[in-house]
Amino acid sequence: MPRPNFTVVTHFTFEGFSIFGWQHRLILFVVFLVLYLLTLASNAIILMVIRLNRQLHTPMYFFLSVLSMSETCYTVAIIPRMLSSLLSPQQAISIPDCATQLFFYLTFGINNCFLLTAMGYDRYVAICNPLRYSVVMGKRTCIQLASGCWSIGLSTAIIQVSSVFSLPFCDANVISHFFCDIRPLMKLACADTTIKEFITLLISLCVLVLPMVLIFISYVLIVSTILKMASAEGRKKAFATCASHLTVVIVHYGCTSFIYLKPKSQNSLQDRLISVTYTVITPLLNPVVYSLRNKEVKDALLRALGKKPFS
Repeated sequence: MPRPNFTVVTHFTFEGFSIFGWQHRLILFVVFLVLYLLTLASNAIILMVIRLNRQLHTPMYFFLSVLSMSETCYTVAIIPRMLSSLLSPQQAISIPDCATQLFFYLTFGINNCFLLTAMGYDRYVAICNPLRYSVVMGKRTCIQLASGCWSIGLSTAIIQVSSVFSLPFCDANVISHFFCDIRPLMKLACADTTIKEFITLLISLCVLVLPMVLIFISYVLIVSTILKMASAEGRKKAFATCASHLTVVIVHYGCTSFIYLKPKSQNSLQDRLISVTYTVITPLLNPVVYSLRNKEVKDALLRALGKKPFS
């Protein structure tokens, strides 16, 4: 129960990076703005290239295009307000707006986790069962997998946001973060959060550990299949098709797991800096890694730019 003689909180403010001086915040603003614009542009290019090139109308690139759309929405939910708070610290955000930001952050973030799992399954079928690939990974299956990822993200976000904002908030209203996240919000609640924290841990285990386990199993089977290939060139090509996905998976799950699966931390600045990785850098990493390491995407991009003739 809320304590007596409390002041009901109607809005929050972000502590963000206010610990830094104006010059350092200005540098961060320029860096993050450039990364944000690059993320929007690179994801838009990936979508355009996949849309225009019929050779890329395959399950692998279907999931990549869905991931690009999701990552774009994910960054739009977080970065604009973060950039604004870098120029003008201690900006207020109402409780409904905070709940809305948390809802979209969780929806797209969890969707990304399961999309990466679906992409791992796609690579498993392509390498371990190539003769039945077109049958197993048909258009209907791809749409069902993508819809399932969105549904899990949406339903989990509704449960988590409802859980957090059913708590009473009083007196303290400064969020030790640069966006509305679960743990910093729970720290401000003037009630026992033990049950809520347990719910959050269970959800984190489901949306982080379960996909990681599934991806790990997929890659164990993939690697064992690749090592049985007689052709060295075939092994090299098979590893190359998985390298981009595996790189993104390691960075994405590494950072988010560190934040959500570790015990409570008193170093909120460290948590914020790690959060920058999966809110600012990872969404840019996806299109960059897939375009730089993927010959088909590079060729399609060069053809779109007129640098390479159509075959």
